[in-house]
Parts: sequence; C-alpha cells; structure tokens
Amino acid sequence: MSALPMAGAPAATNTIGLTKHDYRGAPTTLCAGCGHNSISNQIVAAMYELNVLPEDVVKFSGIGCSSKSPTYFMNRSFGFNSLHGRMPSIATGALFGDHTLKGIGVSGDGDSVSIGMGQFKHVMRRNLNMVYIVENNGVYGLTKGQFSATAEVGLELKRQGVNPYMPIDICMEAIISNATFIARSFAGNAKQVKELVKAAFSHRGIAVLDIISPCVTFNNADSAHHSYAWGRDHEEPLHDLTYIAPREEIMLDKELEEGEVREVTMHDGSIILLKNLDKGYDPTNRFEAVRALEEAQRNNWLITGLIYKAPEKPALVDSYNLVDTPLNRLAEFDLRPAPEMINKVNALMF
Repeated sequence: MSALPMAGAPAATNTIGLTKHDYRGAPTTLCAGCGHNSISNQIVAAMYELNVLPEDVVKFSGIGCSSKSPTYFMNRSFGFNSLHGRMPSIATGALFGDHTLKGIGVSGDGDSVSIGMGQFKHVMRRNLNMVYIVENNGVYGLTKGQFSATAEVGLELKRQGVNPYMPIDICMEAIISNATFIARSFAGNAKQVKELVKAAFSHRGIAVLDIISPCVTFNNADSAHHSYAWGRDHEEPLHDLTYIAPREEIMLDKELEEGEVREVTMHDGSIILLKNLDKGYDPTNRFEAVRALEEAQRNNWLITGLIYKAPEKPALVDSYNLVDTPLNRLAEFDLRPAPEMINKVNALMF
C-alpha cells in the first residue's frame, strides 16, 4: 500500500515548476453539476500536463454561461470577454497582433451558431491559431432556457413549448467551413475531453471542440439530447484516444494491439494515438468525416472523438510575411519609413 502524502507536503509540479493550482481560476458561479465546470477542470489538467506557461495563452469568450468559463481556469493568462457572437473578431485581432501566443476561445451554442454564426464560419476558413471550444447545451441558460440553434427538433421545455426546427450540427458546419481540426466530446467523459484538449492545443490552426455540456437547470430531462443520461446512453466513441507529447518515446501496450492503431502527427511533432472502435475510421479523410456525421444524425448517435484532422495547412499568420517581433511590440522607429524611402515614394508621385 502506498503511503499517503504528509500534511503540508509541497504540491506536485510539472516540468516548468508549476502546480496545478497555478492553472486554476476564480471559484465558479455556475450551477452545481453544470457540464461547463467539468470542461474547465479538464482544461486545467491538460494545460498542467502539457507544461504550458499560462502567460503564453490568451483566453477569449462572448456572452452566455459558457463565456463565463474562462474566469474559472488559468487566472495568470490574459483574457477578453467580448460581445455576443463577436469573440472570433477579437481573437483574430489579438492573435494577429502577437503571433507568439496561443488562443483558447470558449463559446456556447447560442453564442457561436445563432448570433455568431457568420463570425464562426469566417474564423474557420481563416484557420486562426486557436482552440475553439463550444460548450453545447442546446439552450440559452443565462436567459432562462430558451431553445438554441442546436436544440433537437421536438424538444419540449417548460415554458418554451416544442422546438419545431432541425438542429445545427456544429461539427458539420466546421468541416464545411474548412476547419483543420474537428472533434466532439461529452462533458461526462472527462478523460476524452482532456485528451482532446491536449491534441487541439498542439494543433497549429483552428481546432474546434464541440463538447455536449448538459444544462442541469433547464435541459437535463433524460430524453433531451444534451442531458447526462442521454449522452451516456447514446455515446458512440469513434476510437480510444491518447495524446503523446513531442519527443516522448512511443510505447503501445498490449491492449492497444488488439485493435487497429492509427497515429496522427501534429505540427509540433506530438502524436494522437487512435485505437479504432468502429471499422477503420480514418479521421484524415474529409469525406469519411461528413459521412460519419450524417450517419450519426440519422441514427441519433452521439459520436465522439477526433472527427477530422486536415493535412498541414498554414495558419492565418503563416500566410502573411510578418516580422519575428509581434506587431503589438513594434516601436515607432520600427514602423516609421526611413527618410530616403519617403523621398523615393514622393519622387514617384510628383
């Protein structure tokens, strides 16, 4: 039997000397049992295990219960709580201004695919270097539980009636918009959420995580497609998923040898190791990803895991001839043209 840690013993640290507490934020004010809290906890665990310096990360959000979440993790990181649906614009400006930073954006189904749908689509095609987490609960929890655009047709909510509209599939919208990393998970599957956050953070470009996150106050009836009970009963993982950091020796245990194993290499040399549970699902095949999403919708399956990872494509800032110094740190001397250049321009004009 292992000995229990002594009272007052120093907390464990990662390879950069930080404890898990260094990645926490303020105490949550969300409802007890909210799936958003579980996601925040897994972001804390993932960043600690990845040895990320919090000051190298910028947090972004819009409006809604989900957009309060960045307050609850990484309080040493700068953050910006923007307007409803406008988080992608703020994130684009900030990450273009300092290309050395990595962004984590947290949004909701109302924030991203109702009022923010236009911005959501454009940040996908621009391939901004950011992890884009949608905490998807099918309702507007902050304004008392109205249907969101991801609520399933036929959903009946107290005081809201019955939803007559087909839902928007966030992962389908992302793949149509040419996002380069797309995954889905369920807040009740903490291990999978953490591994996907790690993989998404290691991706260069836009990494979309659609995480079903039950609203225990307004949308947690057992029959609701965004509830804990429905998620547990209908989850269909595409594969077992393990994130392996760069330069770490890759070792496969006997369990992984029982199924097909696929390695997906990230831009930084890290690897996502997938053990297929479905028949040879290939997350690098865009057509296969669309087929899997369509099949899941028809059969009421909650497929989770890495749905699509594009071949290497340049992130937004890689497409521009930027100087090494971040734009927001350039001094007036760096920006002002030299007198001889101004004279040369004037000579051409006059």
